Amino acid sequence: MDRTAWIAVTLCVIGLVLWEVYSVKQIQPRPRVTTEQTGSPAPDITPPPATTPEIAASASPEAAAPPQPTPIAPAFPEKTEILRNSDLELYLSNRGGGITKAVLLNHVAEENKRVTLNSEQRLPIGAMVENPATAVLPEYKMTRDGDGVACEFVTPEQLTIRKKFFFPPSTEKKDNYLAELDIDLRNGGSAAYTKPGYFVTLGSAAPIHTKDYPSYTRLVWCVDGKAKGIDVSWFAGGGGILGVGARAPQPFYQENVAGADWVAVADQFFTTLVAPLNGKATSVWGRRFEVTRAPEVKMAGIEGALGMPALKIEPGQTYSARFEIYAGPKLYHRLATLSHNEAEVMEFGIFKIVCQALLNALNSLHSILGNYAAAILALTVIVKAILWPIQNKANRSMRQMAALSPKIQELRDKYKDDPTKMNQEVMKLYKQYGINPVGGCLPMVIQIPIFFGLFTMLRQAVELRNSSFLWIKDLSQPDTVAHLPGFGFPINVLPILMAGTNIWMMRLTPKSGDPTQQRMMMFMPIIFVVFCYNFAAALALYYTTQNLLTILQLYHNRKQPMPTLEKVPVDKRKR
Repeated sequence: MDRTAWIAVTLCVIGLVLWEVYSVKQIQPRPRVTTEQTGSPAPDITPPPATTPEIAASASPEAAAPPQPTPIAPAFPEKTEILRNSDLELYLSNRGGGITKAVLLNHVAEENKRVTLNSEQRLPIGAMVENPATAVLPEYKMTRDGDGVACEFVTPEQLTIRKKFFFPPSTEKKDNYLAELDIDLRNGGSAAYTKPGYFVTLGSAAPIHTKDYPSYTRLVWCVDGKAKGIDVSWFAGGGGILGVGARAPQPFYQENVAGADWVAVADQFFTTLVAPLNGKATSVWGRRFEVTRAPEVKMAGIEGALGMPALKIEPGQTYSARFEIYAGPKLYHRLATLSHNEAEVMEFGIFKIVCQALLNALNSLHSILGNYAAAILALTVIVKAILWPIQNKANRSMRQMAALSPKIQELRDKYKDDPTKMNQEVMKLYKQYGINPVGGCLPMVIQIPIFFGLFTMLRQAVELRNSSFLWIKDLSQPDTVAHLPGFGFPINVLPILMAGTNIWMMRLTPKSGDPTQQRMMMFMPIIFVVFCYNFAAALALYYTTQNLLTILQLYHNRKQPMPTLEKVPVDKRKR
């Protein structure tokens, strides 16, 4: 390698180390945001509505106080009712008439505990509040109502609030994470009941694993079929770029939206998503909090709420609202069956089509093979089989360029003082022999969208959680086997094996006469290693297998006769 190449390799290694240091810092305890630190909210954050039906009688100067870190403990005995199906267990509380936690019966977290969304310490799912930052949760009367649980509360203005939580009928044999909340507000008073709006709480989301990236813990909403959102890092503020865009830490996030189809809180693999069925949300609200996932390891969680539009209820009239609640894993195939673009919570971005195709293929292979590691290996073989003819053509092009290297070197020596003339003569030489100078890069260029599609898809592929393979305990996490003593730097075996197969593959690849192409062929694998090192082991498994298959193909190509250089007739040369 020349000096430039060594500098680039060194920078890549330094980048990997800095990325690892950054990742470790993301799970370190952060200082609690205080009123003195935060000051007032940013100008673009709108104030919450003044009152809501539920707590009109309890509105007080406390509504203008700084937001509390946790909801105020109730002054009454808390009671719980449970709704359960084959996949989901909902714990409903008389504290605000909402879901305090949702237990996923078929998903296991660390220490062999079932994955639980939300907790008793956070705002319940489905509570109606005036201001979620200073929520007051009154005592509801709970009763069993057929296949659901009814919650009822009467305000001093004789407004009867009745909620019903239940599981809607479903034809799905598994993955039933859908519940429904029906709300009826009946005005039993003598005057019209008018309010500028109210909030329905979403509960909270927090990382499941200590290695989960905080950028996936988000408040997300969907407007016109497109997802938008913020993650927990938003609340810490930022210095911007050279001071431009600087923002002080914020105690909460709130924004008016132009009719959201749904609003959700999500972590890397799970989400609680609430969709109004007979209206649209007009605002979103979120707040960051800390959660302990291991001794001395604190991570950031987020709780949220969606705001609904103003209402007016005449005496004797009833206002009704219906909400769909999805509390479960981010299963794309399940979310895609829902009717409000719920699958957009995955936020696949510009690689959406590639992500969908790869994820559907992976799940289809799993349904046949019964193991996700085997499905990844099979997917790799299929992709390689599709690219095999293209790779053969690229290998032939590189071998032709290797044969042409002496002639190219002669031109470089001849025109070393005139780079423009040298490039012109080299291009003429390529045309004379019908060689495409970038033909060897084509397979790698095709692999780039596949790589980033896998990178985007696998970061939220809950299907891979707890899927093991050889020494890998969880394909959705890095395959860390140890840490460097004194440094804490993880030793991840698969990315190291991938780097080794990359070097092996580069040594077998025919050397072209184009230095730019050689550098590209060298740097791309290094970049892949940087991306894969602290990522889901499934990605490194895919590319390690891909490299081994490419090595097999290169050995096969080496047995073929060396291509002969023949000039292309002038009338057949590409112009």
